[in-house]
Amino acid sequence: MSSTVSYWILNSARNHIATFQGGRRLYSRCISNRNQSKWKLFSWVPPTLKNSSPCGSFALQKAYRHTSTEEEDFHLQLSPEQVNEVLRAGESAHKILDFNSGVPNSVLRFESNQLAANSPVEDRRGIASCLQTSGLMFGIFDGHGGHACAQAVSERLFYYVAVSLMSHQTLEQMEGAMENMKPLLPILQWLKHPGDSIYKDITSVHLDHLRVYWQELLDLHMELGLSIEEALMYSFQRLDSDISLEIQAPLEDEVTKNLSLQVAFSGATACMAHVNGVHLHVANAGDCRAILGVQEDNGMWSCLPLTHDHNAWNPAELSRLKREHPESEDKTVIIDDRLLGVLMPCRAFGDVQLKWSKELQRNVLERGFDTEALNIYQFTPPHYYTPPYLTAKPEVTYHRLRPQDKFLVLASDGLWDMLDNEDVVRLVVGHLSKAGCHKPDLAQRPANLGLMQSLLLQRKVSGLHAADQNAATHLIRHAIGSNEYGEMEPERLTAMLTLPEDLARMYRDDITVTVVYFNSDSIDAYYKGD
Repeated sequence: MSSTVSYWILNSARNHIATFQGGRRLYSRCISNRNQSKWKLFSWVPPTLKNSSPCGSFALQKAYRHTSTEEEDFHLQLSPEQVNEVLRAGESAHKILDFNSGVPNSVLRFESNQLAANSPVEDRRGIASCLQTSGLMFGIFDGHGGHACAQAVSERLFYYVAVSLMSHQTLEQMEGAMENMKPLLPILQWLKHPGDSIYKDITSVHLDHLRVYWQELLDLHMELGLSIEEALMYSFQRLDSDISLEIQAPLEDEVTKNLSLQVAFSGATACMAHVNGVHLHVANAGDCRAILGVQEDNGMWSCLPLTHDHNAWNPAELSRLKREHPESEDKTVIIDDRLLGVLMPCRAFGDVQLKWSKELQRNVLERGFDTEALNIYQFTPPHYYTPPYLTAKPEVTYHRLRPQDKFLVLASDGLWDMLDNEDVVRLVVGHLSKAGCHKPDLAQRPANLGLMQSLLLQRKVSGLHAADQNAATHLIRHAIGSNEYGEMEPERLTAMLTLPEDLARMYRDDITVTVVYFNSDSIDAYYKGD
């Protein structure tokens, strides 16, 4: 690693570490040369401390972790091969070979990857096909205040959506199997499972609540099930409601109680896509993001955003919050660009501290939980008058796929903190071009100095490491290894990958990316009716 790069990171880290209450560390996330630092924090910090940081925000870390702030700790040198090994450790890829009504699936393949900054990583991802209905589902789940909520949502949300789409007849078969203690019909086929479950001991509780949900759907007597938009809307909100209710119900088992509490008191934003033929629906709650890469007939590429970030910079979201609370709270519902001054996203699962009344929070936490051991944050934000302030209600977008829609990118905000939408499309197109999948006509693109410099840098950097086979890896590499001019700096990349875990989160977030490639021929066949 370059001594200059490591020295800069080391001293910058030292300058932004403070102590508070008995030596606990307060961290602010500082990303050099970035316009906006985003931190999802879950502890209120007095303004005097916030203002003491050049980055303007601190988050209280309850868990003690080893801190390495001596310069000798940064001597680790990674070879290009070792850099690749670290970056590619979380890769996943899958080709879709099945047919839908005799036509090849509109999804050709997907590529996914994840790079942790938190320890343990708080992001989750999931990819599955619906077995009793049609469609593929892709999800990105960005946890905060711990990984418990993101893990639970990644495991459970797809089941709620799949059940919502089932016909009345299929739901009757499901209920009949439960009543007669027979095996259930398979609901999902996981193509990328969220990971090893930490909830094996309470899956029966989750199944019980899923069953209550499908019983309620049966009572509606809807022959064909909900529409996809309705299924997404109801599933997000129903799962969030179940997460809240599970910890309020009396639970005998200690493991079940503790895990349910951790899920409810941590949080997760979520962005998921459902693809069925030419029908693409995206549901988003929070600040994960989904975009389409579109190639027009003239060869030019463009980006089509499918989501809006739910945060204080979204005027519609700010207006919604003000409508839902008294006018007297107009100046306090958002403080320092955060919900009640503590949380960046304005929509999320869990986070019952921003949904429950003070009395309900107190009643639940007084039931003998060891909140310190469970790493549960106990606080009441200032100006907490009219909860709930937070919702998991998603914003659902529909897009009818066209042959020119080439790929979909879903990612947690760790990617979007570093790269804008256009950068992401450009990098995926460049990756495809090197792989021989698409060869964009660069001569038709605007010939400006910035583009020419970027192309020259790409050629230079491409000789420094073996080409990534996975587009998600390619995006993560450039997200953490590029400088403010978009130039890939191998020394910067190495430095970002060799930071001690207690410092890594100061410079980058967990990054999780899934790139979905569409089959243009199949989509064209849908329109032609072949």
